[in-house]
Order: sequence, then structure tokens, then C-alpha cells
Amino acid sequence: MPDKSSTPHLLSDPETALAEAMENAPRFSQCTDGVTVTVRTFWLDDQSQPEDHRFAWAYHISIENERRDTCQLLSRSWEIIDGFGRTEHVHGDGVVGEQPIIASQEQFDYTSGAMLSTPSGFMRGTYHMVEPASGHRFDVLIPAFSLDSPHAGLLLH
Repeated sequence: MPDKSSTPHLLSDPETALAEAMENAPRFSQCTDGVTVTVRTFWLDDQSQPEDHRFAWAYHISIENERRDTCQLLSRSWEIIDGFGRTEHVHGDGVVGEQPIIASQEQFDYTSGAMLSTPSGFMRGTYHMVEPASGHRFDVLIPAFSLDSPHAGLLLH
């Protein structure tokens, strides 16, 4: 009879497996004007097709408001840089279809993804914020974070 202690956590407890994956994922963090942005990245093997130059990652972002006042994320600007240094600029309202309002000492979390045509690259960006009470607008930097796949050491033809 198999030893149950050797059963992967994912099969026995998906919540624990996810928590372990989050804890062990690479972490990038930066604080700007009282707002801390932390990014964790995940390689998505099942959504990648290296033979077709399609490399996929998920990233989980936590935005912590350490300011005295409530703030709202209005829009975002991203730079996505592939392994050849080609840069794609992406701008849009909010994140994941929301323009979250983040109270003082609270945080907002979301998960999104990126697809590159090279096995590695990185992303960085800016959240454009406002304090609803005063109308004061300010920018919060999203730290540069690497997108590294198990295929990063391979030569591209």
C-alpha cells in the first residue's frame, strides 16, 4: 500500500499547494509614495509552446496602501521586454477589469499573465493613482520583474 505521506500536496490539499507555490515564487517588491507593489511570477508550462516560440507566465500582484488616505488605481502602463530587447508598451484602465479603491492599510491582489516569443524577458510599469478625497494624482512604480522559463538557456534559431 502506498505511503500517503508521499502524496503530492496538490492532490491532497490544493489550497496548501497554492500557498506553497506562492511562497516559493520569485518575489519583486517596491514602495513608492506609501504604496508597496509586490510581484510573484510563475512559469506556465501547460500554456507554453516552446517549439512555436510561445512562452507563458502568470504573475500575482499585491498592492498595499500604507498611506493615511484611501487611493484608487485608475490606469496602468507596462513595458514588456523580450529576450531580444524588443519592447511592447501596454496602457489601459485599471487592472483585470477593475479600478480598485484601496483603503488605508488595506491591499488589493490580482493575477494576470504574459506571453513572450522568447524564453525569457522582463516587465516593469506604473500604476496611475488618485486619492478620491483630495483629487491628488500620483504614480506608483511596479518593480521590474524577470520572466524566466526552463528554456531560457536554449539558443533560439
